[in-house]
Amino acid sequence: MKTEPDTFSITDLERVKVEPWSGVRSMFARFHMRAMSVGDLVLFHHSSCNPPGVAGTAKVVRTSVVDETQFDPASPYFEPKATRENPIWDCVDVEYVSTFPHLVSMDRMRADPTLADMHVLKVGRLSVQPVREHEYHRVVELGQIAPPPRDHAANKAAAAKPRSAAPTKPSPAQGRTPRPAKKAASKKSGMTKAAATKTAATKAAAKKTAPKRPR
Repeated sequence: MKTEPDTFSITDLERVKVEPWSGVRSMFARFHMRAMSVGDLVLFHHSSCNPPGVAGTAKVVRTSVVDETQFDPASPYFEPKATRENPIWDCVDVEYVSTFPHLVSMDRMRADPTLADMHVLKVGRLSVQPVREHEYHRVVELGQIAPPPRDHAANKAAAAKPRSAAPTKPSPAQGRTPRPAKKAASKKSGMTKAAATKTAATKAAAKKTAPKRPR
């Protein structure tokens, strides 16, 4: 039985002890609940979270329970066609049994050959699904064992992957936009290239012969 932990988690069930499994609006999920009997054991599954998986166990303590949320206009599960005389949706009451030391994630269940045919791995979106007895016991067993570390081979392959060469740092001359060469003559003054060269030489000579200013 699947629930979003932000809405109702295994911790919430432990706190309230017994809770009606209301809000189910799938005919297929309703069919599976109607097939339940008092005393049936339940895998309590956290969904729409990261990672999703089985967080603990519960058991069915009452069947054919009228889902009260169908009569509440303020509820997201309100059913306008339902009446007290002819309710459309029913559910079961479940009681808290245990919380696993280790959440059994969907990935971990997929990796276990014993669980290869488990319904939740094939029809993942259905909120209530049947579980075979050997599947139930295997998931409970996995919940007592810490999940294995990551695949060492995958880590080794990642380490062996060649690293891309780091880009070389450009020298000061690289990547710099070249400055445009100074024009030899100013168009505004109309000075020719030869005259500009002569003037520059005269200024250089004057500067060379000028006495230095005392410090």
